[in-house]
Amino acid sequence: MRTAVIHRQTRETDIRLQLNLDGRGQAEVQTGLGFLDHMLHQLAAHGLFDLSLSARGDLHIDEHHTVEDCALALGAAFDQALGDRRGIARMGSAYAPLDETLALAVVDFSGRPYTVVQATWHTPAVGGIATTLFPHFFRSFAVTARATLHLQVLYGEDDHHQAEALFKAWARALSAATRPDPRRGDVVPSTKGVL
Repeated sequence: MRTAVIHRQTRETDIRLQLNLDGRGQAEVQTGLGFLDHMLHQLAAHGLFDLSLSARGDLHIDEHHTVEDCALALGAAFDQALGDRRGIARMGSAYAPLDETLALAVVDFSGRPYTVVQATWHTPAVGGIATTLFPHFFRSFAVTARATLHLQVLYGEDDHHQAEALFKAWARALSAATRPDPRRGDVVPSTKGVL
């Protein structure tokens, strides 16, 4: 079973998370931030991951710590569920449209965290989340997932659509990258022999 259980507790947040990479897209998410819940439902539905995530954070200060720590916990869950990453495709990419918006996500579970996010935001916030936090979310995920992410909004006008298209494309790319490759068997997908 490619599953993970994560409990991340700090003075700022308390997050409990369960992940099944081979799920059916079922999600139970309560972060205290409705738009983040909506985005994590997109991750589960479009990646076909089963995700249970509950977060209590210092939202009386702002949304930053909750968004960041949810991403850190989620990345740690992917890293745990993938183990030594034997037999997976390792890389994946996907486009996702949402009305006038088109987004691209490329993922490599290389063991080397790196993130590039290219998007032009038109408003300071979406659903109570600062638009500057969306790139920060993906960077935080990449660090603990030990993955390289390249995400781009090719074009778009509505920031809700841009964020959602990014999350959908990311979910599809994650699904492709984490999928077992039957031709690879039990081999680590690297010429180095380790990721």
